[in-house]
Amino acid sequence: MHRYFLLLGVWCLTASGADKAPLRAGAARIDITPDENAALPMSGYRGRKQGFQKIHDNIYVRAIALENGTTRAAIVTWELIGVPTVLWADVSQRVAAETGIPVENLLLAAVHNHGAPSLRGGYEETGANTAAYTEKVEAATVEAVRQAKARLQPARAGIATGSAYLNINRREHMPSGAWGLGRNPGGPSDKTVSVLKFEDMSGKPIAFFINYAVHGVIMGPENLQITGDLPGATSRFVEQYYAGTQPKPRSDAGFQLRPRSEERTGEVVALWTSGAAGDQNPIALAPGSDFTLVDSMGQILGEEAIRVVGGMKTSPDVRIRGAQKVVTCPGGRLEADPAVRDEYKFKEAGPVNIRLGLLMIGNVALAAVPGEVLTMIHEGLKKESPFKHTIMVTHANGAIGYIPDDAAYDQVSYEITSTRLKRGCAETAIVNGILDLMN
Repeated sequence: MHRYFLLLGVWCLTASGADKAPLRAGAARIDITPDENAALPMSGYRGRKQGFQKIHDNIYVRAIALENGTTRAAIVTWELIGVPTVLWADVSQRVAAETGIPVENLLLAAVHNHGAPSLRGGYEETGANTAAYTEKVEAATVEAVRQAKARLQPARAGIATGSAYLNINRREHMPSGAWGLGRNPGGPSDKTVSVLKFEDMSGKPIAFFINYAVHGVIMGPENLQITGDLPGATSRFVEQYYAGTQPKPRSDAGFQLRPRSEERTGEVVALWTSGAAGDQNPIALAPGSDFTLVDSMGQILGEEAIRVVGGMKTSPDVRIRGAQKVVTCPGGRLEADPAVRDEYKFKEAGPVNIRLGLLMIGNVALAAVPGEVLTMIHEGLKKESPFKHTIMVTHANGAIGYIPDDAAYDQVSYEITSTRLKRGCAETAIVNGILDLMN
């Protein structure tokens, strides 16, 4: 047992012994931007009732397919607010049937973008137009995985981390005594940027997996334009950089435009995922319809992702393993009353199923959770995990709303008034459930 955990603790991606197998990787990106004249509601802000008015930047579904001779897996993201649980069930079965990738080896996540249309079964009331758009997204998701699988080629993989100071804890103690959405510089906030790189055998990038803990809400409720917000801007910057259409990241030589012929690799896919961002907002929010902050902060995060992979060591011998389980916690909702008070009452609600996923890529653990997880749950998981790189991917494989750690219930903020979970179960169930899957 001790030897087992020692091997798991090795932070590089290389498999060992009988687990050695050559890696193959492929990637694809498909546009899921709605038609410009489509009458579709936007998701993410309860007070925003209008549909979108125009398109600022296109939104995508991205897929990375992996295979090592014995196991196939896929990581998929779409630039939407969430993955409704009913859609996860449909899409995962369609992917399994059409590509042969088992459901337990599929990680399907949303970037939690508030500048995109709603989906059927999601956050807002929807109609026939939304149903048609949902079918478009489902079909694009299956096609993205199919294309990524068709592009499988011998590959190497590696992991690196950096830091970006673009997020801030948003649970602010207001002068009134209430806890609201604001800025809490002293609150917990993970600044880690985690990047997995998949490259061909000559060293040219195939795809990147980028993870950072922040809400995709630079553009506020007054925005009525389709956008990928910060996640989309980050992916776009990295992809355009490797296509030769973005400047090189800053260096001692200054910021110079890359020659278009230098390091061109075709279509590199930069797939962005949200970490434990349930209590994390961008450090600055945009006024009105000004997208300057989106582009600037996307460039900063994209530059950091590019920087950290510069000296990365990669390996072609990578073990792949996927597993999932469902844990159930008691439900509870705060009794409706806007007044600030010393004691709050929660009423009982139906139990909540939480689908947990684990995708192992070598000794990197991608822990999938279907909700808006607060920071301290991920911190607890990292503390207990035998893996140096334990990355939480939220809004994955379903959607159950906010998932606070137990201590967070003492400060009744928006996350607490919105959660469907009763205090005392989810934090332990998630940490122990992921650890069980690791074992």
